[in-house]
Amino acid sequence: MKDPLISVVIPTRKRPELVVRAVRSALGQTIDALEVIVVVDGCCDATKEVLESINDSRLRLIELRESVGGSEARNVGIRQAHGDWIALLDDDDAWMAPKLELQLDLARKTHAKWFLVSCSLTARTPRADYVWPRRYPDRDEPLCEYLLVRNSLFRGEGSVQTSTFFGSRKLFEQCAFQPDLKKHQDTDWLLRAAKLPGFQVLFVQEPLVLHFIEEERQTVSSAGNWNYSLNWARENRHLFTPRAYSAFITNQVAPEAAEISAWSSIFPLLREAWLHGNTRPREFVHFVGMWMLPRKLRRKIRDHLSRLQVTNLRNAIAKSEL
Repeated sequence: MKDPLISVVIPTRKRPELVVRAVRSALGQTIDALEVIVVVDGCCDATKEVLESINDSRLRLIELRESVGGSEARNVGIRQAHGDWIALLDDDDAWMAPKLELQLDLARKTHAKWFLVSCSLTARTPRADYVWPRRYPDRDEPLCEYLLVRNSLFRGEGSVQTSTFFGSRKLFEQCAFQPDLKKHQDTDWLLRAAKLPGFQVLFVQEPLVLHFIEEERQTVSSAGNWNYSLNWARENRHLFTPRAYSAFITNQVAPEAAEISAWSSIFPLLREAWLHGNTRPREFVHFVGMWMLPRKLRRKIRDHLSRLQVTNLRNAIAKSEL
């Protein structure tokens, strides 16, 4: 398209069967004035073949000879975008048809200079669906605390996931993704964007993204490397409030260490959270819980509680109809 209003950027690496789903969901938006830029992160003939089979002039393909990672692949797509607005989509996620239209409508109503429009999402596991976030930020709540501080052992309480990102091209030019990051790419970007004057995140409170998780495949976020996560947090401690820093150690680093039974890390991680964060009793309880309840068990508990909620809701509806 000659003058697209919105540029959709999708980085992908050797997942042709997944990126096709993402691309079709982007091309199927209720807004036609867009371009879909797929950045192939390293040569992949299978990906090129399936994308070239899609007959739509709005689709652009950028092939990188060598892999540069997801962060820099997004930057490449953003630099070559023609739209005034940028929307990001991970290659293993998909959008509901009205996503961009609803986000654009909200974006046009704000007078802030720096802002990101997000939305709710449906986190789809092989066993159940969950709507995230479970809550939205309180007034004057630091973004880092909204994203990282939890009141339960389960994910999704505060959430701004990459496939929900929608903002001006100027925003992404002002705050690019950090190249070479193996993990925490979206969190890193959000914490740095939060330092822009008056930056805010706006939410369309309707689940407009299908976020596929807990499938039997390797993803960037599922790759457990607690030392990498800890070092990233230490290097970027200035981006956290003390409370958010403690929460990151508790809810992000500790589960990764527990997953590989790195018992020797328990006291160093507690010391890190205590010395450089603001550790409440709740964080300490979460820390213990992450070690005592393995990830698979936590997921089973979460799924069981979800089924109970559904059953109770159905029973309540049945009683009200009597």
